[in-house]
Amino acid sequence: MIINTNITAQVSGHNLQTNQALLGRSLARLSSGSKIVQASEDPAGLAVSSQMTAQLQRLQAAQDNIGDAVSFTQTQDGYLRRVAKALERMSELSLLAQDVTKSDADRQLYQLEWEQLTQYIADVATKDFNRVRLFSSATREVNLSPEGSVLAMEGVPLDGPIYTQAWTARVDTRENAQQALDAIKAAATQLTQDRARIGTYLERLNSTAEQLRVSRENLAAAQLRIQDVDVAAESTVYARQQILVQSGTAMLAQANARPQTALRLLE
Repeated sequence: MIINTNITAQVSGHNLQTNQALLGRSLARLSSGSKIVQASEDPAGLAVSSQMTAQLQRLQAAQDNIGDAVSFTQTQDGYLRRVAKALERMSELSLLAQDVTKSDADRQLYQLEWEQLTQYIADVATKDFNRVRLFSSATREVNLSPEGSVLAMEGVPLDGPIYTQAWTARVDTRENAQQALDAIKAAATQLTQDRARIGTYLERLNSTAEQLRVSRENLAAAQLRIQDVDVAAESTVYARQQILVQSGTAMLAQANARPQTALRLLE
């Protein structure tokens, strides 16, 4: 019987330390909700999870960009709908001004309304969205993905030559009204084409936004499996380690008490 070296106590102490470390790890996972508390637990998993986190943030940024672009194009189309209404009334005025039963004095009244409509359109042409002009010849490039793909949205210049001919036309005489009608028809055709192009941009943006949303959901699910702790499974591990620590503590006490039996030989 040996009393200087208690191998049983050393083994019991080593097992107790191991189980205490495992218990602490399980407790840290449950309290943090993360499966990887320290990099040493799963270095590869941590690296993959970090890459996925960065990719998720890039996807979110792309979604934000697309959302702003959608708002931009919807605002454009909202103004252009009102411009289309103004063009309809202007074409009506240009026809009314060609009536042979109307005098130039009557046409001056049409000209007053005409000028108000052109001033309204001129005001629309100066509108902006977050200090970015809505109607200019500038092409706006929208980032559609973290990989750098872009959508080049052509501008809608309401001060372009086709539009300008319509805005500067007059209906104060029968001859001017005839020319104004031709200019309004050309402007209306151009406006229809511009609105159709805006509609295609809006459809592309909405489809891409939906695609990015699905990608984010799937990527987040993949990251969850790597990073997030399964509380039910980890609770089972925690209960097992807690029992092992308690039993280990009791067995270490028993192992430390075993050398005391040597005293009976000395009695």
